[in-house]
Amino acid sequence: MRQISDLRIKTDFQVRGRFASVPNFLLIVRLLSEIRKENALTYPPKWRETENPFRLPYQNFTLTKILGYPHAGNDVFHAVGVFREKEVEVFIKVARQQGADIQNEIRTIRAIRSPLLPEIIDCDPDESRFVVTLAKKGERLSVILKENPDESSFYYLYEYGQILARFHSLQGEFSKVKDRKFFHIPPESYFQSTPFPFVFDYLCQHRPARINFCFCHGDFHYANILWENRKISAVLDFELSGIGNREFDIAWAVIRRPGQNFLKTEQELELFLKGYRSVSECNLEYVRYYMVLIYSYFYQIGSDQPDYQAALFRFFRQYCLGENTQTS
Repeated sequence: MRQISDLRIKTDFQVRGRFASVPNFLLIVRLLSEIRKENALTYPPKWRETENPFRLPYQNFTLTKILGYPHAGNDVFHAVGVFREKEVEVFIKVARQQGADIQNEIRTIRAIRSPLLPEIIDCDPDESRFVVTLAKKGERLSVILKENPDESSFYYLYEYGQILARFHSLQGEFSKVKDRKFFHIPPESYFQSTPFPFVFDYLCQHRPARINFCFCHGDFHYANILWENRKISAVLDFELSGIGNREFDIAWAVIRRPGQNFLKTEQELELFLKGYRSVSECNLEYVRYYMVLIYSYFYQIGSDQPDYQAALFRFFRQYCLGENTQTS
């Protein structure tokens, strides 16, 4: 209550000084606007209940303010605090979801030592409960491209593919990736309840003959990549990383997610793969297979978007039945 009271006094003082000569009605309107802005900055809305980040046992960092609550499987806080006597902007990730592996993320970031990765400044003694990283500069492609009306995505996809290939070329001692449901074909009963029961037969009959192992990011997609001046400025979220399936990791990167307005066309996909293959080789047939596998799950995830589901249905017909359709 004291914080709320202090906030109102501060805001009222600021508005009184700024709008002293404004008529009362406009003064009230602007006062309310200022209060809303101040509250939004100081008390950003939560989209779910989270662990209290102020109670975490920090060792090197002092949390002073929460800026936001990014959507994620774990509890993630965009925040400001003090580190080495300087104010810093950070992200705090706290283990929440089943299978969370903060320890793997910490070890991977320390092992790679790349300027593209966030710098770790604090974590719990066991390196398993939470991690604090300095915020990186840049924006996600979804923010930069928005609706992508002029196909600006073509300026980004070649480097997008190149960076993934460079990660796949890393050498070192990394753990194996953890098993995920997306690695496995859903049961036949699932496909029988969809408009594409033929996909089950395709997936069973065209399994890749082998797995090409390499270091994999595990969750390489637009939400975990930041850009600045058309260059990748940061790669985030290494919790699922490790030695895994090269072509699956590529497929995970290039599939179009619900609400995504790029990587919708064959030309965009080819540009990404061209960038990838300028650094490293991959089996394109395997990539297509894993795209079908992943999309069989994402069809249900995008159940509230009929246009998205229609696009995936066309994709299935094209790659499983050989029909000449469009995937946009």
